Amino acid sequence: MSQAPHPRNRLTLADTPNAVGLARLHTADVLSRWGVPTDIVETVQLLVSELATNAVRHPKEGEEQAPLFSTRNTVQTFEISLEIIGDAVRVSVWDRDTRPPVLKEVGVEATGGRGIFIVAVMSRRWGHYPVRGMPGKVVWAECGLVPASRVGEDERAARSPGRPLTAGPGVPRAARVDPNVLGRVLVGVRGL
Repeated sequence: MSQAPHPRNRLTLADTPNAVGLARLHTADVLSRWGVPTDIVETVQLLVSELATNAVRHPKEGEEQAPLFSTRNTVQTFEISLEIIGDAVRVSVWDRDTRPPVLKEVGVEATGGRGIFIVAVMSRRWGHYPVRGMPGKVVWAECGLVPASRVGEDERAARSPGRPLTAGPGVPRAARVDPNVLGRVLVGVRGL
């Protein structure tokens, strides 16, 4: 992978049903052109999937949903930003919802609610911040360019993988799980 700085890449999408798939394809294309290893690209695609799904789904919670092609349906946009920061790929997703993401434990029988948990487990750091001068927030996650299997035990013990910068007690953590393996499993399950 070249050491030259990479520009930030941004993509604005409408919050329509195909947006998450388009975001994944765009992510793979950009990161492949930047020379990011395939296993890292797959992990970042999973992060993009979860964050884009939240951007599409959650701003509409609590509102009555109009049919997709109805004149009452107002389509909004969200933005995905990809960049390489040091030894990590950072994905940031801006949406119009001001509510912060909630990291929660979800039961085995639940059909949803695992998105931020997956982001927390699969990223080495993640967080969110409000947007100035516009409605909404940005949720971001970083994925290291060095696979977790190559990270030294001392470094692994020193950092808390997947914990947001403001994490408090009771935040679940993964123990002894290779995030790249988990990512490939989740990508495979989503493809079913």
